[in-house]
Amino acid sequence: MFELAPVSPPDPVFGLAEEFKLDPHPDKIDLTVGMYQDETGQTPLMHVVRKVRESLAKQSQGYVYLPIDGLPDYRDQSRRLILGADHSAIVEGRAHTAQTAGGTAALRIAGEVLQRVFRVRTIWISDPTWANHPQIFSAADLKTSCYAYLDKHRTGMDFARFLGSLENAQSGDAILLHTVCHNPTGVDPTLEQWNELFEVIRRKNLIPVFDFAYQGFGQGVELDATPIRNFVRDRGEALICNSFSKNFGLYGERVGGITVVAETSDAATAMLSQVKSVIRAIYSNPPTHGSTIVARVLGDASLRAFWDDELAEMRLRIQSMRKCLFEKLTSKLPNEDFGYITRQNGMFGYSGIKPEQVQRLKKEFSIYLLGSGRINVAGITLKNIDRLTHAIACVWPTSS
Repeated sequence: MFELAPVSPPDPVFGLAEEFKLDPHPDKIDLTVGMYQDETGQTPLMHVVRKVRESLAKQSQGYVYLPIDGLPDYRDQSRRLILGADHSAIVEGRAHTAQTAGGTAALRIAGEVLQRVFRVRTIWISDPTWANHPQIFSAADLKTSCYAYLDKHRTGMDFARFLGSLENAQSGDAILLHTVCHNPTGVDPTLEQWNELFEVIRRKNLIPVFDFAYQGFGQGVELDATPIRNFVRDRGEALICNSFSKNFGLYGERVGGITVVAETSDAATAMLSQVKSVIRAIYSNPPTHGSTIVARVLGDASLRAFWDDELAEMRLRIQSMRKCLFEKLTSKLPNEDFGYITRQNGMFGYSGIKPEQVQRLKKEFSIYLLGSGRINVAGITLKNIDRLTHAIACVWPTSS
């Protein structure tokens, strides 16, 4: 029977990563896979994570099963990090958090709850969005519809079209929102635009699902959470899916969470029971090690300050690479406007490079990025940026 199974196409991002590994060029550049890299091109183990991990290694406790909704201290610390310890949703008991196996599992659980409990049929996602979003929600038996996001140059936002798209949404539909550092474009709404968007969401009676995978990579841990905190403060209901893969560097530990914020504490408790029911049916309970590290760091004032500083260093390195990329491209192509590079946020950005130029960069220069022109800015270093910008200038369309 298994011979009848068709071969599934490779994942576009990880497929390119495999091509990159096989490329013999000594100065090849990888701007594809979404992991933070330091100036040496490596994904580092954060010092604060190493410190806690070494402490845990000296303890003799075993790895027993966690509760279905995860480590209690982790759940509390995650919720406080997202909403703020004194947020009304926490004080009033309207918010509950469950630990999940990464942000991807949180999104899948959100989809399952929307479909099973509320019979949601459609979730609206941005065009473009993370390539995995459509199949995650399709697996939860949800239809995906797209709202317009980018301008005609595909390097900034067309907010009027964004809002206009949502007029086609039906009451009770869900909408997926990238809270900060939009993946794959790096294009985020302003706070004023968020407020306008929330008015439409309330008027259309849509259910917001916040994808919060990059807290701390935009403007800072507190500022990045502002859109979520504002929306749920006035009894707003939402599902919040977060991840600690990026801001703790715990990619392989699969540390995430789903936070439900309801209008009342009773409703939040009921929603958590539904989340736990879904988790039990999918993977029963989450991993222990990574969540313990996160809980220890966030629960200790000195470790938390240490983490804040390290995360700030990562954020500032990405911002400095954006500025450097802008300046060097501007010097090589003075008739072009590359200002959008510095207006985008986070690790990812739409470079404005067209698919045919992407192919030339790979073939002629061994520089790898997605066909959409999406780059991982963290893959740029002071060592490779001159070669990168020279190559981009060589393939840049002269008639643009």
